Amino acid sequence: MELEHFGWNDFFEENFRKYADQKYGVGRVYLENRRSFWLYTKVGEIKADVSGKMIYQADSRSDFPAVGDWVVFRLQEDKTKAIIHAILPRKSKFSRKVPGSSIKEQIVATNIDTVMLVSGLDNDFNLRRIERYLVLVSASGANSVIVLNKADLCADLESRLAEVKRIALNVPVIPVSATHDENLTALGSYIKNGETVALLGSSGVGKSTITNHFIGGERQKVQEVRKGDDRGRHTTTKRELIVLPDGGLIIDTPGMRELQLWVSEEGLENSFEDIEALTAQCFYSNCEHNGTRGCAIEGALADGSLDFERWENRNKLQKELAYITEKQDASAAQTKKKNIKKITRQFNKNQKRW
Repeated sequence: MELEHFGWNDFFEENFRKYADQKYGVGRVYLENRRSFWLYTKVGEIKADVSGKMIYQADSRSDFPAVGDWVVFRLQEDKTKAIIHAILPRKSKFSRKVPGSSIKEQIVATNIDTVMLVSGLDNDFNLRRIERYLVLVSASGANSVIVLNKADLCADLESRLAEVKRIALNVPVIPVSATHDENLTALGSYIKNGETVALLGSSGVGKSTITNHFIGGERQKVQEVRKGDDRGRHTTTKRELIVLPDGGLIIDTPGMRELQLWVSEEGLENSFEDIEALTAQCFYSNCEHNGTRGCAIEGALADGSLDFERWENRNKLQKELAYITEKQDASAAQTKKKNIKKITRQFNKNQKRW
């Protein structure tokens, strides 16, 4: 099968040129399990491991391949397995901070064209969570589409749609009922041949049901949500890049119980363009929005054109990003120091040999 079917394009072709002359192969990671990777390639699906050099040079988990990556490999002599030597530059990268207190990046998926943010219109509906997702997607470089599933369970659909559209500026918002196949065809226009769509959202919002619709079968396991709180159980346990029968690719991701931001001030600004526009209208350029004369933010809060909870959530996310940035800078400095020591030790060892 041609590589274009898996998302190959001129961007990746240009970055692969320096490897092609050395008789390397190229493939796209569709599954990862315990540091082994499965690739779509011209010669079929191949299992691969990373090279020792890649392991030695890696500073963090983000230096290894992720689902969606195009990687450079060489087949072993028996041609049943490959060794990955490099990762081609990524067009987009969806990352979050790893769960817990550690300040490390977790790459969810790469080279995504469109992210469908799936939210349930049941008791799991949460505007503030949608805002958080929008910040992360904006930072990734992919396009956003908001999918409001379980429209059949919503007593006032028009009101919910209006709420989401107020916080999702210039982002398509599509209500569907995945279990009843209602309006799912509207999502099809975002799944184009050779392009990659990722489904993100909490457990039980219907990501696997939507994936099965486009696959045309029950490939992804589906479970009922818990009674009482509409919370879902994890049905998808691993990220997998799936080639669709009618063209295009889709990644169904496990539900995220903890969605912490990763460093990106740009993602925050893009997702809160309305607030950024208001702050530019303040009388003072360094306005702190706490009683300062001519504050446009306070005026908007007073007349109701800016929702107080949206303003509070934006401030919360800004503080979270500032904290992560500070910790990441400290971690990067420590890593650099370790690398200098490693290089120095190797240099001294070589000097003794000479």
